[in-house]
Amino acid sequence: MRHFLRAALGGDDYQLIEAATGREGLAQAAGRKPDLILLDLGLPDTDGLTVTRHIREWTATPIIVISARGQERDKIAALDAGADDYLTKPFSVPELLARMRVAVRHALAIGGPAEPVFEAGGLRVDIAQRRVFRNQEEVHLTPNEHRLLQVLVRHAGKVLTHRQLLKEAWGAGATDQIHNLRVYMNQLRQKLEEDPTRPRLLLTELGVGYRLKTD
Repeated sequence: MRHFLRAALGGDDYQLIEAATGREGLAQAAGRKPDLILLDLGLPDTDGLTVTRHIREWTATPIIVISARGQERDKIAALDAGADDYLTKPFSVPELLARMRVAVRHALAIGGPAEPVFEAGGLRVDIAQRRVFRNQEEVHLTPNEHRLLQVLVRHAGKVLTHRQLLKEAWGAGATDQIHNLRVYMNQLRQKLEEDPTRPRLLLTELGVGYRLKTD
């Protein structure tokens, strides 16, 4: 995998810092302070989830997990541990590069002032004014729909687990209300998607959660 990434990213003007173990990866992350971390869960000395938790104790550097573990519980565990995204092997280089760009953009947005307006695919969300438009026509949302959309906009491009969405939108006591989350998401799609049965913006990550597409 390291050989593949070296070949795939070396031609895109990325400066690569490699680590063969979790211990070495933690040392490199602390000493070199990379802009992005690509992390395999199957490490020879420790589990990638442990590495993720340790990294999250002191930095918000975006982490994209790359793993052969394709089961939903592994994805949820990685995202809940603090990873920003998850790619299951095999995957294409263009997909990896796109996910990397989104992760870095998201990190920069968090580090700087919040964008007052979010726009993508005909959707326009004016955060300050609490107004939402689809194809320049204003859409009226319920308080719960607006709260959910605000969380998705704040983390646009990032996969959010059901638990993360519920906690950030309605508090720690709501993390088991997955049915309500699905209801609100369906309502949002009815109002914001051109074809709610084939959403292009409010995407489902099967068994994991949701993602608001940015491009």
